[in-house]
Amino acid sequence: MIKASDHSRPALRRILRQKRRALSPTEQKQAARQLHRQLSHHPLFRRARQIAFYLPNDGEIDPRPLLRTAQRRGKATFLPVLSRWPATRMHFQRVRPHERWVRNRFRIVEPRPNRIQQRKPWTLDLILMPLVGFDAQGGRLGMGGGFYDRSLAYLKRRIAWRSPKLLGLAHECQKVDQLALASWDVPMKATVTDKGWYGKEEKA
Repeated sequence: MIKASDHSRPALRRILRQKRRALSPTEQKQAARQLHRQLSHHPLFRRARQIAFYLPNDGEIDPRPLLRTAQRRGKATFLPVLSRWPATRMHFQRVRPHERWVRNRFRIVEPRPNRIQQRKPWTLDLILMPLVGFDAQGGRLGMGGGFYDRSLAYLKRRIAWRSPKLLGLAHECQKVDQLALASWDVPMKATVTDKGWYGKEEKA
């Protein structure tokens, strides 16, 4: 396991991104199937009616099998959409099968923006978050853009907020010993990998 304190945040990001990129297509597909088995029957997923996902990029573990399962079960599914202005913000937009797609300024696929279909994060039950690195204490190392942290900053300001639950999704190889959290970092309830659960919501 990587010792996070031995590296700066940018160096740690480079190392962990290289690790997940090194996974073969076969390993990625197997990880996605195992992630689906870990989460699809868990109470947090079964009870949630409004769930935000992401589309995989740069070697991220693939949650699309979970997204399709959620849609078959009649859940409302959402994906992040970057804001045109301010450029540092993002929204959660409802998606359905046969969605129309575009590429955002980072060349990442997202649904064609439609403000009528966008929801505030506190209206969601569960957000499945991508990440670069994680620890067993709920720490998350993102790509560095801060989009999730800004969107979810209200969770740190008001402890009474109970929605949404935040789950990180990752490959097992992205685990580190302990992350030093910045003041703006919003901790997760747990991280789910292709091998297991890490965090206080494991038995929820």
